[in-house]
Amino acid sequence: MFNKITNNLWLILLAIVITTLSLIFTNTLVRELAKEEQKKIEVWAEATEQIANGEFSEFAFEIIKKNTNIPVLVVDTNYNLISSRNFKEPPTNVDEFYKKQIEKLKQNSPIIITLDEDEKQYIFYDNSFLLKKLAIYPYVQFIMIAIFLLLVIWVLTTNKRSEQNKVWVGLSKETAHQLGTPISSLLAWNEILKQSYPEDNTIEEIDKDINRLTIIAERFSKIGSEPELKSENIETITKEVMEYMSHRTSSKIKYSYTSNTLDSNTLLNKSLYTWVLENICKNAIDAMNGSGNLDFRIFDTDSHIITEIKDSGKGIERQNYKKIFEPGYTTKSRGWGLGLSLAKRIIVEYHKGKIFVKNSEINVGTTIRIEIPRKILKTNK
Repeated sequence: MFNKITNNLWLILLAIVITTLSLIFTNTLVRELAKEEQKKIEVWAEATEQIANGEFSEFAFEIIKKNTNIPVLVVDTNYNLISSRNFKEPPTNVDEFYKKQIEKLKQNSPIIITLDEDEKQYIFYDNSFLLKKLAIYPYVQFIMIAIFLLLVIWVLTTNKRSEQNKVWVGLSKETAHQLGTPISSLLAWNEILKQSYPEDNTIEEIDKDINRLTIIAERFSKIGSEPELKSENIETITKEVMEYMSHRTSSKIKYSYTSNTLDSNTLLNKSLYTWVLENICKNAIDAMNGSGNLDFRIFDTDSHIITEIKDSGKGIERQNYKKIFEPGYTTKSRGWGLGLSLAKRIIVEYHKGKIFVKNSEINVGTTIRIEIPRKILKTNK
């Protein structure tokens, strides 16, 4: 995670350096071109003054004709328009258009030309269209670099996530494969025990644990594959998980259940969904150090069925609300920190739902919220 953040910061820093250098270079170039345009307009003004005073020359006419890109306005001392050049006039309201242009350019110092009768005219000019485009170019470049940078980060993140997914899937499939052989052996040995000791109740409990191992192997085998979703009742599944966990945890853990839903049926993969609930329960029990309250609450909206699991444990700091669902994050001395990460993958990717920390308070408890979209099984009529 640290390396990923560092790499992103280096990319951002590189983009800032490139943009800054581009801004400095472009602004310097714009200033130089602006000076050149000012000199051209000054020469153009001299040529205009000569012609206005009757000093006709082919050279002066040639200078005036060559100005094809710098917008120029010639006005009298009352700022009435005399002539214009290189303005894109609108099809209507031309007079109003030039009034606005004069008002805008009046902010700049004019070039004054004097006629023979001591009459004066003012020449106002604006930057050429090319110079304006060049001035905004570095900002456009900055936006393009930012877009490119975001694209690069997205690609790198996507590739990293893809690699992680492959590792997850490979690890899960291999785990399921490795569990298969001892489970098969245990099934065979348990059948022999049943025949040898048919009255022994312990064998029945062993059978339950073998079935449990089979379910766990099945769960691992489904990671990375598109799970089969069937119409299931979330209330029923939740009660089953509560019963299972209550028989395998300390009597100091008090379970409670409330429901405020008329219909909690939706499309689920029961095996994976129970895995999510069990992972949350185990983390809650660890957070309570084997003693406390574990409350389940189910309710629904028009679009979702919501399950909230509240414990009375040590709580989670706000900055870690999202981190607990990241692979490898754990506060326990033992453990891989994969349980809640897998839970999030199951809820978000396989069931298109949400799972998050609704709220938490240190030494008071935490509430985890699961939102599953309400979906109806389609049948062919």
